[in-house]
Amino acid sequence: MKDKSIVMLGCFDTKGEDFTYLYQCLDIQNQPLITINTGVMDTSVKFPIDVDNESVAAASGTSLKNIRKSGDRGKAVELMGMGASEILSDLVSKDLIKGVIGMGGGGGTYIILEAMQAVPLGIPKLCLSTVVAKDLSRQIGVKDITMMSSVVDVAGINKISRLLIQQASAAITAMALVKVDTSVTVKKNIAISMFGNTTKCVDKCTELLKDRGYEVMAFHATGVGGATMESLIREGVFDAVLDVTTTELADELCGGILSAGPDRLTAASEMGIPQIVVPGCLDMVNFAQLDTIPQKYKSRELYSWAPDVTLMRTDNIENKILGKQLVNKLKKAKAPVEILIPLKGISQIDSEGDIFYNPEANNALFESIKENAKGHIEVVQMNAHINDEVFAKMLVEHLLKMMK
Repeated sequence: MKDKSIVMLGCFDTKGEDFTYLYQCLDIQNQPLITINTGVMDTSVKFPIDVDNESVAAASGTSLKNIRKSGDRGKAVELMGMGASEILSDLVSKDLIKGVIGMGGGGGTYIILEAMQAVPLGIPKLCLSTVVAKDLSRQIGVKDITMMSSVVDVAGINKISRLLIQQASAAITAMALVKVDTSVTVKKNIAISMFGNTTKCVDKCTELLKDRGYEVMAFHATGVGGATMESLIREGVFDAVLDVTTTELADELCGGILSAGPDRLTAASEMGIPQIVVPGCLDMVNFAQLDTIPQKYKSRELYSWAPDVTLMRTDNIENKILGKQLVNKLKKAKAPVEILIPLKGISQIDSEGDIFYNPEANNALFESIKENAKGHIEVVQMNAHINDEVFAKMLVEHLLKMMK
């Protein structure tokens, strides 16, 4: 069986000197290497190229000739990123890689991060980049990518770049050599979603599940957190989902800053794994500082959770829509699913006497859920608050029964 390799990818045409040095640093580590050239110009480097730029362009559905002929730099970057992603996807499917490293400026970083989307969780991914200070959240997405600042431009070897390239090569090699700890055995892996406003519930559920030998992984429902959970569910990481905090649906509906996108609450249904779903924190939409609230929401009930976090209370109309959306996303489930409703409140600040306590708005949500779920999904109500210990115990009991 062929040894797994570390992949080195980037624009070898404009960054030839830098990649030559990176190759030498990796080669000294005595690790098998696969090199992928994502540059579109003629390339002459002093190391072997395993996947040339013609092959990368072809993998994107076009040719290097067409890319050059168009003269469209933006399109070239997009296509070479797509092609590199296809190449890496094929290498992953053949179980040939144990790490990926790339480096570049703006365009090169885009290509590298796009390509790394094809590499699953656990295979280390490192990008040495000139644009680390830039908001790269969209390009990184939900992947476990390590970004490292190049400090100086990737434009030739000097005292600074030489040191940082050495460190980057040592880092990816060390990460690639880490062995998965198989000494800890668990029954199954369970994903759970949480927020500051549902922490007590999630902590208790986690404690109860761990006591029974389950591995529990919590995801902060901050948009990226929910999207990451959905992505890992699709990668087959989990055996069940305890979706306590579905607040990201409210942000998607109202334009809040913590939306996880339209695919939130769909992965478990598609993958056929059991799930318990709670309308946790659907009483709120998340915005940033108070002065960033859209004008149409200025007169709504707002609460400063932190100086940079402003919460808006959802109203009756929004809750009717959210209830329907939540149920519709679950109707396609290929495995058992239940919706559990805590009648006394769905967040820490949605309790009697607190800032977002609004039984009428909650009732609009609960009735919408029950009406749309009728004949499709079992809905269980409990006269408790979401953070009451008795509700957490019920969640765990229902999930374990479902998993059996």
